Amino acid sequence: MNKLWLPCLSCGVCLAIVLVFSPTQSRAQSSHNAGPYLLVANQGGRDLSIIDPSRAKQIAVVPEEDVTGHEVAASPDGRTAYVPIYGNSGVGLPGTDGDHMLVIDLASRKIIGNVNFGHGVRPHFVVYDGTNNLIYVTTELDNAVTIVNPHTLKVVGKIPTSQPESHMLAITQDGRHGYTANVGPGTVSVLDMRARKTIAVIPISTTIQRISVSRDDRSVFTSDQTRPRLAVIDTATNKLKTWLPLPAPGYGTASTKDGRWLLVAIPSMNKVAVVDLGALKVVRTIDTPRSPQEILVRPDGLVAYVSCNHDKQVAAIDLTQWKVQALIDAGAGADGLAWAGE
Repeated sequence: MNKLWLPCLSCGVCLAIVLVFSPTQSRAQSSHNAGPYLLVANQGGRDLSIIDPSRAKQIAVVPEEDVTGHEVAASPDGRTAYVPIYGNSGVGLPGTDGDHMLVIDLASRKIIGNVNFGHGVRPHFVVYDGTNNLIYVTTELDNAVTIVNPHTLKVVGKIPTSQPESHMLAITQDGRHGYTANVGPGTVSVLDMRARKTIAVIPISTTIQRISVSRDDRSVFTSDQTRPRLAVIDTATNKLKTWLPLPAPGYGTASTKDGRWLLVAIPSMNKVAVVDLGALKVVRTIDTPRSPQEILVRPDGLVAYVSCNHDKQVAAIDLTQWKVQALIDAGAGADGLAWAGE
């Protein structure tokens, strides 16, 4: 039961009108399962997979456009997905320059909106920050993170990164600081998200990829693409703290919910490395389908999902048994992941 308060035009007194909705009227009149969903941005398929995690099965595909989105984010209520349309190129390579972001209703499984950035910016990674109630999108050709109001779908500001190819973004739990992986320069930009400015640029290597923040916000991790090692940045000093050896160059990373372990995708080995963050060393590896890319830890902390783009699959890893419990079919070039719902 919901109440809608309306002012009486004749006397100014508010009237409470009780509206009763049946189950079939909720969720945009949809008969679809209300989630939660695992979302997968498929680069090669140019579409978005909607996966039912309880059945480990793809249940819907939403086509995008002639060019592709690489990443996806979901609104906190799990009803809406946001897919920046990057273009048909790789980072720093010739190709088309995407200039917008699609907004997808997950109940109807339709595109319902579009955020226009005004010019070609190659929008890539997207974060819905529920703390600040803003959407942040890396816009590489602007050397910036662009800020979008999720209600109006309008651009409301930018945070300069002071570096080209700001490809990926990670934000602290409190929403105060952001960190971008600047691929070609091999640097990490440290951002004050509220003051909307760069406060440091940290040299790492000649080329890096992907980035994540530890659960306690004390460390940032990014993968050196020239050597088998992971950079560990101290967020208190905004300096490179140490290098963590890997069996081969890493890619996407994600911390487990308890903050004890870090999962690192190792694309060339078709494995995920498990790092003990107390000892800062790899303690085991887990076989996956080919070319693992991005890692997402489920909110309950029991399962990690790994997109494996060469095999069009997502590996679901049981974090209590440290083994793959299911392989889920997705689309061609499965890449970006998001969780929609509780």
